[in-house]
Amino acid sequence: METTKKAKSKKTISNPSEVQSAYRDYLLTNGKKPASVFSFCKDLQLSEAEFYTHFASFEAIEKSIWEGYISTTVDRLTTDEAYAQFTAQERVLTFYFSLVELLKNDRSFVLHQLTSVNAPTMLPDFIKGFKKSFEEWINSVLAEAKSTGEVAKRPFLDERYHHLFWLHLWFILQFWAKDQSPNFEKTDAAIEKSVTLAFELIGKGVLDNALDFGKFLYQNSKN
Repeated sequence: METTKKAKSKKTISNPSEVQSAYRDYLLTNGKKPASVFSFCKDLQLSEAEFYTHFASFEAIEKSIWEGYISTTVDRLTTDEAYAQFTAQERVLTFYFSLVELLKNDRSFVLHQLTSVNAPTMLPDFIKGFKKSFEEWINSVLAEAKSTGEVAKRPFLDERYHHLFWLHLWFILQFWAKDQSPNFEKTDAAIEKSVTLAFELIGKGVLDNALDFGKFLYQNSKN
């Protein structure tokens, strides 16, 4: 009777998404990046040449994952026929809700990555691509909103709205990362209140929403 068992064959890596998944698994299991591309490929039974057909480095993997969060979210929104009829505020609100829902599936990886980001203006490469992709999308939304009058045209300021929305998105990511409420209900509330305030700031009226949002943040800072 045969006393030895054949080693379980490992899944063949054949596309970029599988390399991304294997990298995420390694990072979260070991708490650090692989020592080298060689060791990573050896563990996967993948040749280095095959790895480099997909990515030039581990940093390139991280960048592609983060850019994918934006592109996947935008693709999901734009395939919805109702999206074309949304106001800019509704588009931004739906974008944030959809992005956070997507990030839930990758929360452990996202939180691990965010620990290396000290400030929204001092970004590692993987976040730079995420930021650029987001700003391209928000610029298109705001440009249409300015043409319809939903967003006010203000000399010098309106051309920098996309920077303000990047800080807004960063606030949402940080809030979500610390949120301990069931199903991240407080994040949903923060998104809704902050988007309302943001469009009040770039449109008309501010005071009521500013006070309401300030009260919300003050109450949650005690938790």
